Amino acid sequence: MTPVELHRGDSPIVLGLPHTGTFVPDDIMADLNARGRGLDDTDWHIHTLYEGVLPGATTVRATFHRYVIDANRDPSGASLYPGQNTTGLVPLTDFDGHDIWDKAPDEAAIEARRTAYHAPYHAALRAELERVKGIHGIAILYDCHSIRSNIPFLFDGTLPDFNTGTNLGTTCDPAIEAATHAICAAAEGYTSVLNGRFKGGWTTRHYGQPADNIHAIQMELAQSTYLTEEAAPWPYDEAKAARLRPHLTDILTKLADLAETLKPASGGTK
Repeated sequence: MTPVELHRGDSPIVLGLPHTGTFVPDDIMADLNARGRGLDDTDWHIHTLYEGVLPGATTVRATFHRYVIDANRDPSGASLYPGQNTTGLVPLTDFDGHDIWDKAPDEAAIEARRTAYHAPYHAALRAELERVKGIHGIAILYDCHSIRSNIPFLFDGTLPDFNTGTNLGTTCDPAIEAATHAICAAAEGYTSVLNGRFKGGWTTRHYGQPADNIHAIQMELAQSTYLTEEAAPWPYDEAKAARLRPHLTDILTKLADLAETLKPASGGTK
């Protein structure tokens, strides 16, 4: 299986999907323990939830599972949240703090995975951001995520439904942050937070370079917003998704409109 699934569009919006993949090579699967083989920390069905939400959006999706290597972590292995519980480039535990390996990978194995999976995903993502920027003069990366709403190992209490991350406003123009958060805050029946527990992963922080006309924002959705239950077999709830998707459309449509106002006067190079 190829490490990246790519669908090109003509919008200024690029959707990153680093955690929806469930592919694990046989040799790596054999090293996981029973808990690890459950792949519980997948961003279940996020690619389905966002499919068709914004016609013309480019999507870049990692097909491999985050237990192979996490496409949203610094390839150097540096922690996203120093001093807090989190998972690394190749997670050693799940989100509940339980071991997932019978035989954890050594440094050589991690480097091999970085070359085979992490690097191709980011090469594709970088290429699409540059392509879109070449067309429009600007590119907006919207990084799509989800997580269980109650994980005591990672955060206290219940996670809000919409968790917008811009690394404290550094990864995008203020208008992008404000518009996204305003739509989330106004969504009836949903809760939201800006730069709460999830401030944007390595992808958002690495690519978000507003001065270079590439903006990035992360959306971490509570899985309770679109799953029947947050447990195996992780059933997709069509009714919940139908209620949520219009808000996602509103966000992405607004960001596409903002791209027109934020792009440099010279525009793109169609």
